[in-house]
Amino acid sequence: MARRSSPTPPPGDFEERILDVDVVDEMQGSFLEYAYSVIYSRALPDARDGLKPVHRRILYQANEMGLRPERAHVKCARVVGEVMGRLHPHGDASIYDSVVRMAQSFSMRLPLIDGHGNFGSLGNDDPPAAMRYTEARLTSASMALVESIHEDTVDFGPNYDGSEQEPTVLPAAFPNLLVNGASGIAVGMATNMPPHNLAEVVAAARHLIKHPTADLDTLMRFVPGPDLPTGGRIVGLSGIRDAYESGRGTFKIRATVSIEAVTARRKGIVVTELPFTVGPEKVIAKIKDLVGSKKLQGIADVKDLTDRAHGLRLVIEVKNGFVPEALLEQLYKLTPMEETFGINNVALVDGQPLTLGLKELLEVYVDHRFTVVRRRSDFRRRKRQERLHLVEGLLVALVDIDEVIAIIRSSENATQAKERLMERFSLSETQTTYILDTPLRRLTRFDRVELEAEQAKLLSEIADLTEILESDNKLRSVVSNELGAVSKQFGTERRTVLLEAGAVPAATLSVPLEVADDPCRVLLSSTGLLARLADGEPVEPSDSRAKHDVVVSAVSATARGDVGVVTSAGRALRLPVIDLPALPPSPTLSLAGGAQVSEFLRLEDGERVIGLTTLDESSPGLALGTVQGVVKRVVPEWPANKDEFEVIALKEGDAVIGAVELRTGEEDLVFITSDAQLLRYPAGQVRPQGRPAGGMAGVKLADGARVLSFTAVDPAVDAVVVSVAAASATLTGGEHTSWKVTPFEQYPRKGRATGGVRCQRFLRGEDALAFAWAGPAPARAATAAGAPVSLPERDPRRDGSGTPVTGTIAVVAGPAS
Repeated sequence: MARRSSPTPPPGDFEERILDVDVVDEMQGSFLEYAYSVIYSRALPDARDGLKPVHRRILYQANEMGLRPERAHVKCARVVGEVMGRLHPHGDASIYDSVVRMAQSFSMRLPLIDGHGNFGSLGNDDPPAAMRYTEARLTSASMALVESIHEDTVDFGPNYDGSEQEPTVLPAAFPNLLVNGASGIAVGMATNMPPHNLAEVVAAARHLIKHPTADLDTLMRFVPGPDLPTGGRIVGLSGIRDAYESGRGTFKIRATVSIEAVTARRKGIVVTELPFTVGPEKVIAKIKDLVGSKKLQGIADVKDLTDRAHGLRLVIEVKNGFVPEALLEQLYKLTPMEETFGINNVALVDGQPLTLGLKELLEVYVDHRFTVVRRRSDFRRRKRQERLHLVEGLLVALVDIDEVIAIIRSSENATQAKERLMERFSLSETQTTYILDTPLRRLTRFDRVELEAEQAKLLSEIADLTEILESDNKLRSVVSNELGAVSKQFGTERRTVLLEAGAVPAATLSVPLEVADDPCRVLLSSTGLLARLADGEPVEPSDSRAKHDVVVSAVSATARGDVGVVTSAGRALRLPVIDLPALPPSPTLSLAGGAQVSEFLRLEDGERVIGLTTLDESSPGLALGTVQGVVKRVVPEWPANKDEFEVIALKEGDAVIGAVELRTGEEDLVFITSDAQLLRYPAGQVRPQGRPAGGMAGVKLADGARVLSFTAVDPAVDAVVVSVAAASATLTGGEHTSWKVTPFEQYPRKGRATGGVRCQRFLRGEDALAFAWAGPAPARAATAAGAPVSLPERDPRRDGSGTPVTGTIAVVAGPAS
């Protein structure tokens, strides 16, 4: 038993009064009072206007303050103070939090507050500024909620201290509860409702007005699912139907992502929309925790590139060697990039918390609008009838205005004048008082015409309003048309994509997280682009392209292996193949998807990439030729613990001019010099040497001559020699004047370190070759800018002169396969 003392006794009465109360009854009664107060006065929205008391009070008080969209913003602190002092008996923090939420476009599908200042960020990662800094006013949408509130459309009740009146519900010109959703936790119950598309909800409401017996499936043709402010993708629609039928259900929201090349070397998962109420900071923090705990692999970096101009942009860089699609499935599974939303449609109906389905929610709202329009029409009809009564009195007085004036002048006082006018013209007291209060200047013939026009207008409006009040069909038509106008004014396109569960596969177990070590080809282009291509795909660019990049070197490798990049300084740099961008399968190769060598390797000043090598120790090795005529075959012994190593010891002033991966060891090595000499001899004449060796004499050079080209040609294949002569072509080059394409078979083999044979006879004014190349046909030529150049027809004369050039050649290459 609990004891409760009686009230303080009056002075002089010292008798102790103790009231015995059962503690169970006391706890039960107090708890029920508290629970009802939380449910009805704080936590749950009304099903009619979709607002909790604090939101309703904010909108009503802001409207009373005149904070309309065409007016200036005012400090949020002023709004909060007015609401707290007049209507809301709670702290300022809860009021300001409600103001902030109604201003957030990522929280409300149709914001009700037009905020000026920092109102927070998605997921509350960045909290809003204090209310003394921010400003607010009503939006056009909130004006639709309070429209006609002073036309007796809703009931008013006393505020917390009985000093003022406040509305118990707003007229709500659109279904705010479904459009903006709601969330709240009461005692023993909670509500969690997602936002929807206004145009869709209004279309369903209008259909229900016209067809009151419509079933759920019909209504869901108009409202297929939620439409969240942050977009995203809803996966699985069965839970949505359960919620629309019973008021409870769940669905999954996925982020909207795309897989893009975020750098020249890496792909990334780019997130442009996150699940409702999830911010980028929350996702980043979770990813970092998973990476740090080794539960998530394959992520190189996470960057938040969100800004006001482009919106949300979260870039998750994927490490080379990992499949972005498989990693994305893990992100969905382990991070807030996929969230479950539990629908719980609990709202107040006639003061009682009920769980409502879609049709019930629409029915409650539509019935509310019927009541609002009916009460508004009755109010407007009464006002017009009152005005008509006054107008008719004035018209009666105007019929005999002279007598009216005579009666007034002959009366002792206003009371006597009123009584005599009422008796003489059979007027009511209200009409007579209005006549007496009307200035004489209004009682003219012109005013009579105006009054008669006003009388006709009032009679027409009263008839229309009476029709609304007496005809259910007319009432339904008015409500439907008003909803249509609201939809036209505020309706927007759907943001959230709805997907059936089967349309989006779950974690694809058949796709491994890491890239398989499959065979591939590594390609080097003439402009320094590197890429890898799956084995079996064509490695030749299309001849039909206006611009194309010539493949100057191609070697076999595996996706998780390494290749060597040989430079003009005689170095070989190890390059992981997995770091290279993979070219998509295509009938015609496009090297535009490759990346520049500088993205992967650091070269010295003046150093350039010459070719690729496989680093396969079972191959015949690498053949090198230098500008000063040195040749070398490198023993294929590559150090596994070094990322760069020397492949030839160069003399001062020398540089590697050509590096070729030998396939069989039976190829012919070919030197072409600036004085138009070509030397061809078998690769077997060059003894393999270790990496530190300096090579041996490869071709005998005349005074002032240098090596222009060093290649290896299989004598069993069709091959050609391309040479371009120039005027004043010194070691720095000159103007191209003539060119020639000669069958390779026309050149005989000679011994190593000899001078070779002439490959082109110079014309008058020509003194050297500016460009030369020997390799398999068909040969492709291009300019430095990538434009294709058509080569001349083959000239069978080994030492014949060339034909006039029709283009400038920067590179020539044969088939890369």
